[in-house]
Amino acid sequence: MANVIEGLFYSESHEWVKIENGIATIGISDFAQKELGDIVYVDMPSVGDSITKGSEFGAVESVKAASDLYSPVSGTVLQTNQDLADSPELLNQDPYTNWIIKLENVDNADLAGLMDADTYQNKFN
Repeated sequence: MANVIEGLFYSESHEWVKIENGIATIGISDFAQKELGDIVYVDMPSVGDSITKGSEFGAVESVKAASDLYSPVSGTVLQTNQDLADSPELLNQDPYTNWIIKLENVDNADLAGLMDADTYQNKFN
């Protein structure tokens, strides 16, 4: 069974988001990394890029599949996790500590329609 963390919001496409002080931290769920298998590459946007809720912002490639990443919220890319450029397998080790991007100028209203931990757990585990 995949690990699901309380206090995060989850999308149907298996991204998670946590908003603190107007900054959204986004990554992939444990369910997603288990489905993908050994992750070998993470494609991320550039700092300053504008991202729209539901739009593609990158991709994760594994030994068996490539999967597009879709943003659960809108905002401007504040930071990308450069550790993943050299060590994409960090997403397999802990997909919640090893986030992918951080967005600023986020509207909490974007959380509408996302799942809480219990809903996500019940739907995908």
